[in-house]
Amino acid sequence: MSGYFNFMTKYLFIDRDGTLVKEPYDYQVDALCKISFCEYVFPALLALKDEGYKFIMVSNQDGLGTDSFPLNTFTESHEFIVDAFESQGIIFDEILICPHKESDNCDCRKPKLGMVMAYMRDLSWDRENSYFIGDRETDMLMAKSMGIKGLRLSDNYTWLNILHDIKTKDREALVTRETKETKIKIYVNLDKKDKSIISTKIGFFDHMLDQIATHAGIYMNVDVVGDLHIDAHHTIEDTALVLGSAIKKALGDKKGIARFGFVLPMDEVYASVFASNIADSSSNDTTLVSLDISGRPYCKLDLDAIFTQDMIGDYPVHLTEHFFQSLATTLGLTLNM
Repeated sequence: MSGYFNFMTKYLFIDRDGTLVKEPYDYQVDALCKISFCEYVFPALLALKDEGYKFIMVSNQDGLGTDSFPLNTFTESHEFIVDAFESQGIIFDEILICPHKESDNCDCRKPKLGMVMAYMRDLSWDRENSYFIGDRETDMLMAKSMGIKGLRLSDNYTWLNILHDIKTKDREALVTRETKETKIKIYVNLDKKDKSIISTKIGFFDHMLDQIATHAGIYMNVDVVGDLHIDAHHTIEDTALVLGSAIKKALGDKKGIARFGFVLPMDEVYASVFASNIADSSSNDTTLVSLDISGRPYCKLDLDAIFTQDMIGDYPVHLTEHFFQSLATTLGLTLNM
C-alpha cells in the first residue's frame, strides 16, 4: 500500500530456468539450442524497470561444475541469456547461483536463504513492494521466508499477469489509534467491492459510516471501543480522525483522481459537488456540497437547519458537524456543506 513517497529500493528476485527462459526437457540449459525465452518477459521487465524495480537473478543449477553439467557448457548459455536481456536494457544488479545438488544439503540452495543472506541483513530496501518471481513451489517458499510476496509463473499466469498484478495494487491502508478514551482500528480499501464491517457501538453512527462507504464505493472495516459510559464525543471524534488518516494514506499520491466534478440528483436532496452555483441554496430540499481532497484542511458547514431532534438512538446529532470537521482535518479535505 502507498501513502508516502517511498525512495527505498524495490527488488524483483527472479528465478532463471522456467521463469526467464523455458525449462528444457532435461532441466539443464547447457546448449544455445535449448534457450527459449518465456513469453512477454522482455516487455514486462522493461515496464517494471520503468516502475523503479531492480532485478536480482536467483537460480539453482544442480551439479554445476560436475561431469554431468560442465561449467563451460553452462557459461556459454548463461552469458547468452544475460547478454540478450542487457541488449534490451534489462540489467541484473546481481546474479546468484547455487551449484549444489539437493543431496549436498548446502545452505544456499533454494528455498534456503544462503544466496540472499546479504539482503536479509540489509533493512534499507522496500520489502513491502518487492517480489520473488519463479515457477516452482521452492520459489514461493523462499519468498515467504524472505518476508516478501511470491508470484508463480505458469501457463495460466504469464509475465503479462505478473506485470498487471505488480502495477495494479489496491489502494488500501490500516491505521490504529489508542488513547485513554478510545481504541480504534480502521482498514480502508478504495478498490475492494464488498460490504463494509463497522462496529462503533453506536447504531446510527455505524449506519452513517456504512452509507459513506456505500456511496463512495469503498470498503471499510471499522473497529472502535470508546468510553461510551461517559458520552459519545470521543468515539465519534476519534473515529473521524482515524478514518481521515486511513483514506489519506490509501489515496497515496492521489494519482488518477479527477478533482472537478459531477452532480448527483436524488429524490430527496440535490447534491452538487464542485458546482455549488447551480442550485438554489435557499431551497428546503437542497443540500449543497463542495469538496476537494486538496491537502488543505478546511470545513465550513451549515447543518443546524436539518436537525429536528437531539438524538437518533444513541447518536447525538450535534456531533455531526464535529465528525466532518475532524474527518477533514486528517484527510486534508476542503469541505463546504
